[in-house]
Amino acid sequence: MVSVPFSFIGPEEILRKKKEYMIPCVYHFYQQPMQLVRGEMQYLYDHTGKKYLDCFAGVSVVNCGHCNPEITAAICQQVNTLQHTCTIYLTEQIVSLAEKLAQVTPGRLRKSFFCASGTEANEGAALLASLYTGHSEFISLRQGLHGRTKLTMGLTGLRLWRTDPSPAGGISFAPNAYCYRCPFKLKHPECDYQCANELENVIQTATSGQVAAFFAETIQGNGGIITPPYGYFKRVKEILDRHGILLVIDEVQTGFGRTGAMFAIEHYGVEPDIMTMAKALGNGTPVGAFIARSEIADKYTRPGASTLGGNPVTSAAALATLAVIEKENLPARAKHLGKKLKDGLLRLQEKYPVIGDVRGLGLMLGAELVHADQSPAPELTDQVLESCKDRGILIGKNGLERNVLAFQPPLVISEEDINYLLNTLDLALGKQ
Repeated sequence: MVSVPFSFIGPEEILRKKKEYMIPCVYHFYQQPMQLVRGEMQYLYDHTGKKYLDCFAGVSVVNCGHCNPEITAAICQQVNTLQHTCTIYLTEQIVSLAEKLAQVTPGRLRKSFFCASGTEANEGAALLASLYTGHSEFISLRQGLHGRTKLTMGLTGLRLWRTDPSPAGGISFAPNAYCYRCPFKLKHPECDYQCANELENVIQTATSGQVAAFFAETIQGNGGIITPPYGYFKRVKEILDRHGILLVIDEVQTGFGRTGAMFAIEHYGVEPDIMTMAKALGNGTPVGAFIARSEIADKYTRPGASTLGGNPVTSAAALATLAVIEKENLPARAKHLGKKLKDGLLRLQEKYPVIGDVRGLGLMLGAELVHADQSPAPELTDQVLESCKDRGILIGKNGLERNVLAFQPPLVISEEDINYLLNTLDLALGKQ
């Protein structure tokens, strides 16, 4: 146990104030939640001093670890020098970050717009796609999640996150590459990517033909770590190119080393027309961005700004984050440790039939929990999460039925941490 030098109000008082002063849409994990008060790389500590191995990274955010000293130092130096000006004045940090993103993103992606969240990044990408194509319709994937604004909620294919009772129109949905529960009852590779081929039918029958862009997360995080087979995006891009539709790839959860590459779309050998990012870009500071090829970006000429997007502090944090990712070669680390974790999850699958499927890339992995008839088991998922929490492990959950254990830890975890996670999960599953 770690000594706690401060007094804290505790979980019960936080829950009381939360109920009284916060909009109730903001919910929390666990039947018996703890108050988190400190973070150190891959670890979190609660108000009692109890230590937890964080295997969710603030939902795929702190890829470089909580309170990473190098990133924290860069933030403190900048916040003590120049905290904010907005883009109406010239500062060096924002253009340095834009230059760096042009270097690390795939293909010909070159010009960026900075904002404060993934939602804003996707909203901006949709606007840019419409400006470039002159079209106003969109297609996205079932079980995708792209944000909480009216348009991005309309692009979202998960009922849990579609709160708007009158979502934006002009949006059609294509089947996702959910191989474990294939909507066509087919098996890969004999399926010939039928889920991708269906995009052609959606364009022909569900749209007016005036589609600006197709939105897709490379791996669907909240959708259940849905991981397409490797030829999927090439087939999708072929169809989109025939119809003059842009490909917008949402790397909000998958970006910055998480999957064993800097960006997950690199695994698929496809160049996006526009790409969105947030979360791990600033390792916990609120920054998002969308980046596009120059000929697309240059269509956005009328005045546009984000008051807080790319301000000196968030830009300094993002630059320091990218420096740590490169110096520590975190994509390679995620690839190596991800294989170790996936192999361990597959062994647990052999031992516990409740694990219906294991999927993902690098350190973005999901284990879908099911009943004997393969139906989703969300109650069991909650029990496993609670049991692991009590043993000092924090795991995420997602999926259409919230029955998928999500493993998205900081990329700085160790092999010992992976072993501890697997042993703890073994104990938790053994109790069920």
